Amino acid sequence: MSLLPSIREPRDLDALSAEELVQLAGEIRDFLIENVARTGGHLGPNLGVVELTIAIHRVFDSPNDPVIFDTGHQSYVHKLLTGRQDFSQLRARGGLAGYPQRSESAHDVVESSHASSSLSWADGVSRALTRTGRKDRHVVAVVGDGALTGGMTWEALNNISDDNDRNLVIVVNDNGRSYAPTIGGMARYLNRVRTADAYRNLHEGSDSLFRKLGPAARAVYRGVRGGTHGFLSRFTNNTELYSNLDIKYLGPVDGHDLPALLETLELAKEYGAPVIVHAITEKGRGYQPALDDEADQFHAVGKIDPVSGEALGSGSGVPAWTDVFAEELVRVGEARDDVIAMTAAMLRPTGLLSFAQRFPDRVYDVGIAEQHAVASAAGLAFGGLHPVLAIYATFMNRAFDQVLMDVALHHAGVTFVLDRAGITGPDGPSHHGIWDLAMLQIVPHIRIAVPRDAERLREELREAVAVSDAPTVIRFPKGSVSADLPAVERLADGVDVLVRSEAEDVLIVGIGPMAHIAVDVAGRLRAQGIGATVVDPRWAIPVQPSIVELAASHRLVITIEDGIRVGGVGTRVRQVLREAGVDTAVDELGVPDEFIDHASREEILEDAGLTPAKIAQDVVSQVLGTRIPVARPATTELPIIDRARR
Repeated sequence: MSLLPSIREPRDLDALSAEELVQLAGEIRDFLIENVARTGGHLGPNLGVVELTIAIHRVFDSPNDPVIFDTGHQSYVHKLLTGRQDFSQLRARGGLAGYPQRSESAHDVVESSHASSSLSWADGVSRALTRTGRKDRHVVAVVGDGALTGGMTWEALNNISDDNDRNLVIVVNDNGRSYAPTIGGMARYLNRVRTADAYRNLHEGSDSLFRKLGPAARAVYRGVRGGTHGFLSRFTNNTELYSNLDIKYLGPVDGHDLPALLETLELAKEYGAPVIVHAITEKGRGYQPALDDEADQFHAVGKIDPVSGEALGSGSGVPAWTDVFAEELVRVGEARDDVIAMTAAMLRPTGLLSFAQRFPDRVYDVGIAEQHAVASAAGLAFGGLHPVLAIYATFMNRAFDQVLMDVALHHAGVTFVLDRAGITGPDGPSHHGIWDLAMLQIVPHIRIAVPRDAERLREELREAVAVSDAPTVIRFPKGSVSADLPAVERLADGVDVLVRSEAEDVLIVGIGPMAHIAVDVAGRLRAQGIGATVVDPRWAIPVQPSIVELAASHRLVITIEDGIRVGGVGTRVRQVLREAGVDTAVDELGVPDEFIDHASREEILEDAGLTPAKIAQDVVSQVLGTRIPVARPATTELPIIDRARR
C-alpha cells in the first residue's frame, strides 16, 4: 500500500515504523522524478534531502518548531510532508511555488531563495521565541547546497554563539555542491570529512569528549561516529573554530540513514543550546541520470524524460542569451589576455564554462559570495586586469555597496554581465531580475547596456570591456535570444533608430528586448494614422543626447522596459529631458513595484500591460487626450479605450 497519500501533515509520520519510513522515502523519490520531469524544477537537490527532511519532521513539530530552508529549492520534500502533493502545476500560475511560500502553508517561514540567509533568520526567530517566553519551541535551519560559501552564514554563526540560551538546531546538508562542486577552503575541508580517513580521525578525536557527555551521547556516538570537537578542530590547523564559538557539533552522519538521522536529531533537540548536525548527503540520490550528470547533478531541469533524463526541448534551435554571451566572451578572451571571468557559484548557468575550458587559469569562482566577488573584481582591475563578473540580476542586489564604493568610487574598469534580468517567470518573486536598472543607474559614471538581439549583445560586450575607468553593465533576460532586429539608422552617439516616421507624433524608446514590442506598437499606431519613431538606446544609461533631441521634436515620449518603472530608465529619461528644458510628456512603462508571483513571462507581461495591444491602446488614449493633431485615415476606427485605466 502506498504511504505518501496518507501523509497530510508532519505528525502523520509518527505512526510509521522504521521500515515504513524507508518505504516512504522511496515513494517520495519516485514521485519527485515523475512529477518534476513533467514540469521542470529543482530535482537533484530534493532527491538528496528525502531522508533528512523526513527525519526533521519526525523529530520536530513544524510549524510550532519553525523549519527554515537555505536555500528554498530544497523544500519540495517539505511540501509533500506538509500536505502539498499536487505538483501538476509546479512553478506555473495557480500551482505550487518552487520555493517556500507563506500563502501556501503555515509550515513555510522564509520565502526568499537567496542563499546563506537562513542562519540569520534562525538567529532572530530563536531569540524572539526565547525572549517572549516560548523557549520550549525549537528552530531548525537547513543550510547547505553551497550556502556555506556565503559570508552571511559565518556572520550569523558568530552572533549565534553569543547567546547559548535557546533551542536552535543547524542542519548542515553537506552534498559538496551548489550548482556545481562547491569551492573554497570550507568545501575542501568538508570533502576531507567525507573520506574514510577523515571519518576515522573524527572517531578517534571525539571518543573522550562523548564519554564525558553521558550515556545518551555515547549511544549516539556509537551509532553515527560523531564528535563535538572533531569537525572544527581540524578546520584550520586545530584552531577549534566552532569550539571557540561555543556551538556544539554532532556528526558527520549519513544523511540517507534514517535511524542515524533520527537519533542524532533527537540528541540535538534535547541539547538546549545551539548545535550543528552535519549530514552528508548525495545530490540526485536514487536517480542514475542525475548521478551521471557531472556538471550539476540535475540541480535544475526543464521538462525531461523521466526514464532517461533526456531533455524534452522545444526543438526551435534558437540559442539562449546565455549561450550567445558565452561564445562572444571566449572570442573577447582570445583577443585580450587581460580579460578574466568571475562568478559566484554559477560557472555553468551564467555561461562561463566555455571560457573556463579555453582559459582555465583566467576564471575565478568565489562561491556564493557576491559582495566579495565585486570587491575582488575592483582589486583585479587595480592590478591591470579587466574582470567580467557574470551573475544573475536578482543576486546583484546583494552587492550594491561594493559596486558603488569599491568599483565606481575607484573608477575601476569592471564589466558586470547580468543574466536572468527582467521577468524570469516560474522561479517567482525572489528570482525576478527587475530591480537592477533602477538600482544600478544611481551609481555615478556607470554605463548600462541592454541588447535587443544577439548581434547587439556581441557588440555591446566588446564596447563594455573597452571601458577601463568605470563600471559597465550588460543585462539580458532568461530564455531564447530575441530575433535579429536591424536598425534603419545608427546615430552618432550609438542610438539605433528602428522605425522612422515622417509624422513625429510619438517617440518610443524600447529598452533591449522590449524594442521588439516597441516596433509592434509603432505598426499599430501607424494603422491609426499616428506617426511613431522607435529607438533602441543600446546603452540605456546614461541617456544619450540624441534621445533628448528626438524627444524635443516629438509630442509624446513612451519608454518601455522590463524593470520596475519606479526609478527605472523611463524616470531617468524624464529627468534628463527636464534638465535640458524639454517639456515633452513622458509615459514610463515598466513592471509595477510589487513582488510578482511565479507565472510565465508572457502572463506577467500581460498583467503589467506590457503587450503591444495594450500599449498601443494607451498611446492612442494619450494622443487624443492631449489633443495632438494626427493625420488618421477616415475609414479606420480607433480601438475602444478603457479610460478608467488612466
